[in-house]
Amino acid sequence: MEHFDVVIVGAGLSGIGAAVHLQTDCPTKTYAILEGREAIGGTWDLFRYPGIRSDSDMYTLGYVFKPWTEAKAIADGPSILRYVRDTARDHGVDSHIRFGHKVVSAAWSSEDAAWTITAVEGGETRAFTCNFIFLCGGYYSYDGGYTPDFPGADSFQGRIVHPQQWPEDLDYTGKKVVVIGSGATAVTLVPEMAKTAAHVTMLQRSPTYVVSRPAEDAFANWLRSKLPAKLAYAIIRWRNVLFGMYFYNFARKNPEQVKKSIIGMVREQLGPDYDVDTHFTPAYNPWDQRLCLVPDADLFAALKAGSASVVTDHIAAFTPTGIKLKSGQDLDADIIVTATGLVLKALNGLELTVDGRRVEAAKTLSYKGMMYSDVPNLASSFGYTNASWTLKCDLTCGYVCRLLNHMDRTGQRQATPRRTDPSIGEQPWLDFSSGYVQRAMESFPKQGTKAPWKLDQNYAVDLMNLKFAGVEDGVMEFSNPARRKQAA
Repeated sequence: MEHFDVVIVGAGLSGIGAAVHLQTDCPTKTYAILEGREAIGGTWDLFRYPGIRSDSDMYTLGYVFKPWTEAKAIADGPSILRYVRDTARDHGVDSHIRFGHKVVSAAWSSEDAAWTITAVEGGETRAFTCNFIFLCGGYYSYDGGYTPDFPGADSFQGRIVHPQQWPEDLDYTGKKVVVIGSGATAVTLVPEMAKTAAHVTMLQRSPTYVVSRPAEDAFANWLRSKLPAKLAYAIIRWRNVLFGMYFYNFARKNPEQVKKSIIGMVREQLGPDYDVDTHFTPAYNPWDQRLCLVPDADLFAALKAGSASVVTDHIAAFTPTGIKLKSGQDLDADIIVTATGLVLKALNGLELTVDGRRVEAAKTLSYKGMMYSDVPNLASSFGYTNASWTLKCDLTCGYVCRLLNHMDRTGQRQATPRRTDPSIGEQPWLDFSSGYVQRAMESFPKQGTKAPWKLDQNYAVDLMNLKFAGVEDGVMEFSNPARRKQAA
């Protein structure tokens, strides 16, 4: 049975970043990346739907250690995939990846101060041991997305596809397409498919906040032409981080003002005759759900050109030729795309045991947004919901390396967050009102009502707590000292 100091689960954006941090900050540690699929890239390799792109700027979605050098700040999926794979190759991470190894369970033994990991590879079971597990497999199931049980779906004579499992042979040229949904995936698909489809209709139950910004950052491109790449990248990254924090906090404190501003910008794009109140005015406040980004106003351009439209209504049933709405309207369709969300999975879907006791994720409390009460030597990489994913992942990786180095210095083999303060209350892991989030929160760990159990969703606060604050905080319990070798 092979043993590693650290096993990283997942070779996507988070896992590749974790490996580079580990190599840099803990160069003596042995590690392997166990990846269930046959390719590097995670989300950016899995999703192949038309127009797939980031909904965050690449100066913050990119790694802290690798400058983003392409012109577009809002990048397409293939460019991001290339960036992740180039990072793996340039740092030699790719040689540490075990492809086709889907991790299904892990069992911790305090006696051995080690995890025994079970993975399935080619239908066979493989076992590995390690001293620390770093879960970087994201937050959703790769097996398939969420599709509601639509009445009459079996009667539809066209094709029904989910963006997570986009068929390579799908030709929508000259076809009537209905995209069900109003989130980031839907607003990406609609303008892209509208380029060649006969018409694309975005069918939504309720509106989402949609914000337009340029795909290219003119200031960033100018600065990169004047300064060394790393310096320019750092300046642009901090500018975007600070602006993002300011905007989020301002929106939470002044929701009506921000709501008015966002909807006003939509009115400017679509003109006075468009029914913005019905189709682009949400009932909730900004950041109760994630805002949708449309680069260069591409969605609005498609709506103005007439190649796309928005319908706000509820589905009564699918019909052989399309969708019957509760208002009585019929939407004709050759293709229906169900951009209806993801299936979220806690702890990468692993079955965990600690000294024979099964870990129930929903009964644990999240420590600093990355570790879990009474679960030793395990961390997970989970990014921000109100900013770029990678910002939090970079901080998480740095903290994990600090933790490992502290354990080496002190001779302790086990680090376990302990919930010892009885005054700590519990809250949901995420407070988003999005349906795909609400469906899953009962199975996820909880967050606490105060530090270090509270998720701040604030880069500046996390920077201080994860990069500079001491790891000995009275909550993280260090134990299980290394055994001294007996003299012969």
